[in-house]
Amino acid sequence: MQVRIFENAEQVGKAAALLFASQVTRKPNSVLGLATGSSPIGCYQQLIAWHKEGILDFSECISYNLDEYVGLDIEHETSYHAFMKAQLFDHINMKETNLPDGNAEDLVAEAKRYDAAIEAAGGIDMQLLGIGRNGHIGFNEPADKFVYGTQIVDLTESTIDANTRFFENKDQVPRKAISLGIGGIMNAKEVVLIAMGADKAQAIHDTVYGEIDPQVQASILRSHPHVTILVDKAAASLL
Repeated sequence: MQVRIFENAEQVGKAAALLFASQVTRKPNSVLGLATGSSPIGCYQQLIAWHKEGILDFSECISYNLDEYVGLDIEHETSYHAFMKAQLFDHINMKETNLPDGNAEDLVAEAKRYDAAIEAAGGIDMQLLGIGRNGHIGFNEPADKFVYGTQIVDLTESTIDANTRFFENKDQVPRKAISLGIGGIMNAKEVVLIAMGADKAQAIHDTVYGEIDPQVQASILRSHPHVTILVDKAAASLL
């Protein structure tokens, strides 16, 4: 595990973009694992800029997103389908994009289908992660165990509170999500985790220095052979 500390969030975003740009340049048909939320936006903006400048070509790349809310229409402005289109997909030439279907009639079957699709694609070459205040990655919330496959999760109050900023009020935040499991994340050949802000400092500390504990789901990354953590000074304040 490598931890790199930067002055501010802008630098973190550019550093993450450099890693993904290198991956795509090195392997044009990369399978990219992508994330939503506010943390990846700076990375995506830089990737878009390089694409528009003719530096990056995603025409052979396939992407798989970590998660989606359950029961939220994909056209809703706060769905992760809509987020990814607005923040990245509408601005680059990705060959194929994939997100789990939170409106599937059979969510368990959808979870199995999603895992099988990633496996059929050859697995994820580079996975981008944010981290929750409670140490969750994807929507894998604190629990008594690590879950291997894509799963349906009940969101914690901490996560609901954090995501309220994307909705008009807390009551509108979905209470369930479908998320790539810890096994799916750990199967990625490389993992890049980004975190900014003092509210992520404890989660970053526990990920880097704490015991491997399913109550801090990100702590499992310490057993992955190729993890890079990019943080600003505020998020690194407890390291």
